[in-house]
Amino acid sequence: MQALLSFDQAPPLDAPLRFFLTAPLFAVFAGLLLLWGGPDIFASRWTPDALALTHLITAGFMLQAMLGALFQLLPVVAGANMPRPRLVAGIVHALLTAGTLLLVVGFLRFESQWFRLAVLFLGAGTGLFIAAAAGALRGIPSASPTIRGLKLSLAGLAVTVGFGLLLAASLGWAFDLPLARLTDIHLGWGLVAWGCALLAAVGYVVVPMFQLTPSYPLWFGRAFSFAAPAVAFAWTLAELLEWQILGTVLAALVVLTAAGFAGITLHLQWRSKRARLDVTQVYWRVAMVSALVAAALWLAAMLLPALAEWPGWPLLFAVLLLHGGFMSVIVGMFYKIVPFLVWLHLQNAGRGRLMAPNMKKVLAEKSMEGQMRAHFATLALLVAAVIWPAWLIYPAGFALVLANAWLLRNLFSALGVYRDHLARIAALEVPGEGGPTGGM
Repeated sequence: MQALLSFDQAPPLDAPLRFFLTAPLFAVFAGLLLLWGGPDIFASRWTPDALALTHLITAGFMLQAMLGALFQLLPVVAGANMPRPRLVAGIVHALLTAGTLLLVVGFLRFESQWFRLAVLFLGAGTGLFIAAAAGALRGIPSASPTIRGLKLSLAGLAVTVGFGLLLAASLGWAFDLPLARLTDIHLGWGLVAWGCALLAAVGYVVVPMFQLTPSYPLWFGRAFSFAAPAVAFAWTLAELLEWQILGTVLAALVVLTAAGFAGITLHLQWRSKRARLDVTQVYWRVAMVSALVAAALWLAAMLLPALAEWPGWPLLFAVLLLHGGFMSVIVGMFYKIVPFLVWLHLQNAGRGRLMAPNMKKVLAEKSMEGQMRAHFATLALLVAAVIWPAWLIYPAGFALVLANAWLLRNLFSALGVYRDHLARIAALEVPGEGGPTGGM
């Protein structure tokens, strides 16, 4: 079920890496916002600070990381080569970074001009990426669940961004829209039909490859790519038509669809042939458990009125799913993808004259393990801070800053290895021979 990988079609290193290096900065900003906002930030999911915090993680950390990964995955996994990937990546990255910052300022100040600018920048950045990615994928047959999943997740991204821009535009131009309902739809598409669908498409390849597990079942790979957007579409239709009972049932089906991926992935990981768990595998396991706990919390809130009345349950759900689920998977994948890309580009640059350093020397295992412990401590503190914000919001904010500053340090350490080794390769060049390229 795994797609064939074409590493000779990999884009320049700086195309994906610029996104990977920016993502932790947004998580650091999220930690600083917790320190600045204090306990009141967890009073409700609708506070300006809570909305800003959410988008620092989703539009900042997650979207940066996921688009960066797609710049690498589309040509390697699907053979979908974007024209001038370095230029496209640079423009998308600049627009996305500026747009996210404008959106966060908009939530913090709640002034219409910031939302208007955010719509322009985020719309242009994501629109350019979607157009470039769709153009690259056009004509490529869906020969594997991974390629099919990539195509459908791109559609999920388009719908997610569409609802997000509509919500931001309503704040910028005072449109009369049902904001709460549209926000839930935006969240559902973003987490399931975009985020989870992309994670599944990537997981079909990287989970068996990096974690030495059995492949995903063929039936699951065929069904899930269609199930995620189909269920999200049906639920959206019910919500927009205000069919309350059907909408609740379909919303539960959306949650169960995501939980199904987490459950099957966790089952495969328990069957791994690795004698010792590495950092990436631990990150994935914690992520899948967090996603299952988040799904259980959502279902419990639908069934138990007392829990549904507690304003903290949506915040707890967000902490479990965003930090415990998506952020854990992303950081875990950074620790596989970045060392591998550094090794690959140095191997190509060396052309047999100077061997690339072993992947384990690109990123020190002790540093990755230390950062992982800081990440999980942050998760525990954030969960507890939702319940006892007055006591734990400041330790949680400090831990979030520390864990992601450490992540950024680790990624720059890998970049330092790349630059040092590239300099050694350049020193071997004979007069008149072209030097290695690859950026960064």
